[in-house]
Amino acid sequence: MASSLEIRWLGRVGYNDALALQRGLYAGDGNYLLLLEHPKTYTLGVRANSANVLTDVVAEGAELIVTDRGGDVTYHGPGQLVGYPILSLPPKRGTGSGMADTVAYVTSIEELLIETCRELGLADVGRLNRCTGVWVDPDGVNPRKIAAIGVKLSRARTMHGFALNVDSDVLDGFNSIVPCGITDRGVTSLAAEGINVSMRDVVEIVAHRASALWGTNGSHRADAVWRTSPDDLAPFSRGAGPGTKALGRLTAAGVDSATAVAISERKPEWLRVKADMGPEYRRLKKTVTDLNLVTVCEEAGCPNIFDCWNEGTATFMILGERCTRACGFCLVDTRFPEAPDPDEPCRVAEAVGRMHLQHAVITMVARDDLVDGGAVAVAATVTAVRERNPGTRVEVLISDVKGEAGSLAAIFASRPDVLNHNLETVIRLQRAVRPSASYARSLSVLARAKAAGLTTKSGIMVGLGETGEEIHAALRDLRAIGVEIVTIGQYLRPTSTHLPTARWWTPEEFDALRAYGVALGFSHVESSPLTRSSYHAKAGADAAKTANPAPVVPVVPVSISARRTHPA
Repeated sequence: MASSLEIRWLGRVGYNDALALQRGLYAGDGNYLLLLEHPKTYTLGVRANSANVLTDVVAEGAELIVTDRGGDVTYHGPGQLVGYPILSLPPKRGTGSGMADTVAYVTSIEELLIETCRELGLADVGRLNRCTGVWVDPDGVNPRKIAAIGVKLSRARTMHGFALNVDSDVLDGFNSIVPCGITDRGVTSLAAEGINVSMRDVVEIVAHRASALWGTNGSHRADAVWRTSPDDLAPFSRGAGPGTKALGRLTAAGVDSATAVAISERKPEWLRVKADMGPEYRRLKKTVTDLNLVTVCEEAGCPNIFDCWNEGTATFMILGERCTRACGFCLVDTRFPEAPDPDEPCRVAEAVGRMHLQHAVITMVARDDLVDGGAVAVAATVTAVRERNPGTRVEVLISDVKGEAGSLAAIFASRPDVLNHNLETVIRLQRAVRPSASYARSLSVLARAKAAGLTTKSGIMVGLGETGEEIHAALRDLRAIGVEIVTIGQYLRPTSTHLPTARWWTPEEFDALRAYGVALGFSHVESSPLTRSSYHAKAGADAAKTANPAPVVPVVPVSISARRTHPA
């Protein structure tokens, strides 16, 4: 294996989000170990017997998913450590071909888990003849499974992996199935065997042993912040400063807000922007006003508004001016949104025509109050712009639309020239910066877009308390799933009610980040203090098109109900 091993603790991740991320990484050549927990989920392998699902697990609040791994039916849920190694394996000795040794690989996973259990104090653990996985009391009268293994190998690349039961609560989920189709054996957990350890302790050991096993060229680890209370994903609180929850999440992530830049501090010279309301700026402002449109340039207080508008370019924000999420960095209004305007796509298309745009950028507020998350409106706007302006390229900057496959498919089917979804910050700071989103889901959205044949793009802010190495790791993750364009810019605290700016990154540091991204293989890296998601968007799209001519992909119509729902 040529590359180093990238180990990521992702926290709690939906099964389909994790699967999309696996597939994105699998399509590349990097080596990863994803460690996480799933919400309550039952999965059926390719040869599973559906009769081994004993109850209506969906009615009980779980997901039931047919997947492409080996094995029968199994359960995933909170209290269980799931590991997905995505690796390039060496060829099987003596074969004279590139075929990997599947048996040796599965055995290596079993050995990793056996040694983990023993290090934690569970001595009587090992293999059971002709039964894959790890067992307690394997040679006794009551062998019971503590870890399941189900993998997929193709082209000497691996997917799927293992599930180690840590807490006793996870065992309740197995009552609804015949685990792995084995009728005469039970399941157990570390806690049920008297080993009371935290998930964090188990992850530490597994990560250390995996690094020794698969990190022959070194390893790098990056973790999501460990969740410590059930309400730490509460919305960001406006009106009284960042609030104790927001600042508490920053502290939990290791950021000392007491040393942050004071909001009254004068910005460095390289961050000062001169207002230039020239004739082109005024013309575009009139167009936006006449057509009753919203631009993210204005709503988010973008420092590049004078530069971009005087060049005749703008980013249209659809679905209203109110967002259902309250991220700690964003100036967009967070009151309950109004119903989508069905005429908005046509008005955006008209504005693009009046402005004679060659490259139109369309972004959206998050609309978690809608069944489709706003996907139908995005697709309709892309279609309207194309019909009215057939020579214009269209870039969309979307929310994660809650990771819903149908919603994403509707957007992908409109075939935007560039699909942008921002990662925003490093994995450690995700919960503090955007508590209603997740690092894994954002990567999964981009991976799905790439798999659909779209040119993908993402953006990162710096100055929230991250390190240079953490930015490097985020860039490696984006490149590993095939993202072609990336933007990197300085976080500017919009008001005292938003998260503080930890520090100013210098122009030289942005130059170094650009060089690092170029070395990773991105087609275009826009990196400067004032860079924002849509800054020099046309140049980025040009570079990606030159580097990776897009294949012709037929448009597949997708229909989704866009009815309104009430928030929980």
